[in-house]
Amino acid sequence: MFTNIKLEKKLIFCLLFFLLTTTARATEYTVSPFPSDQSGASINGEKVVKLEDTVIPYWQFLLWLAAMQILSVIDVILYFTKFIFIILGFRAADHPSTVGTLKRKYIYAFIKACPGTCISEIASDMSLSRGSLRYHLDILEAENIIEAHNDCGKIRYFQNNSTYSEEEKLVISVLQNEMTRKIVLKILKEECNTNGDLARITGVSKSAITRYMKQLNESGLINENKMGKNTIYSINPVYRDAIEKHV
Repeated sequence: MFTNIKLEKKLIFCLLFFLLTTTARATEYTVSPFPSDQSGASINGEKVVKLEDTVIPYWQFLLWLAAMQILSVIDVILYFTKFIFIILGFRAADHPSTVGTLKRKYIYAFIKACPGTCISEIASDMSLSRGSLRYHLDILEAENIIEAHNDCGKIRYFQNNSTYSEEEKLVISVLQNEMTRKIVLKILKEECNTNGDLARITGVSKSAITRYMKQLNESGLINENKMGKNTIYSINPVYRDAIEKHV
């Protein structure tokens, strides 16, 4: 629509330029009376051939004239319609909305491929500011396309189509941490199940292991059993299937 308006402006400019720059020439002619009163008569012996007369009915002329008037009115209406659309702001052609929709498609695709991802990971991958990212995430969540899961104060996102159960969402969220995932895997395989053994195999201090185990116990993934001075850890049977699936 707007390309046509620009083209019309260029054509009008070219026409005005042509009219203003064109030089008119005048030639003097002497008009003498025709020597014969007979229509189509030869003047100097030329051969005269009478062509067939073409007569256009008057009603056809009127019809053509009416059609030209209608087309002119339609053109004026269309011109003012274009002008109204420009005033109302349709020149943007919904460009920001289109870009926003495309961004949300990419965000959703990332969440679908990386369930349990958080804002920092999405922002880093897509080079988006966190403010802009939160805006698009809120829209996706409001439209029930994604859902948020609170992981000890950290918000993680999943696609909202009943793909993951509540147990799976909890397991996926907890296992996002590499050290936590390593500890859970060692307990799952029954390679070790005490603070000392876990500290030795993972290469971290006992105090760090105690902190990780406290978080796992609070999440419900790990059970603790006291045996004398030692604490024995085991996988909570409620989450075992989900852990085996996602660990």
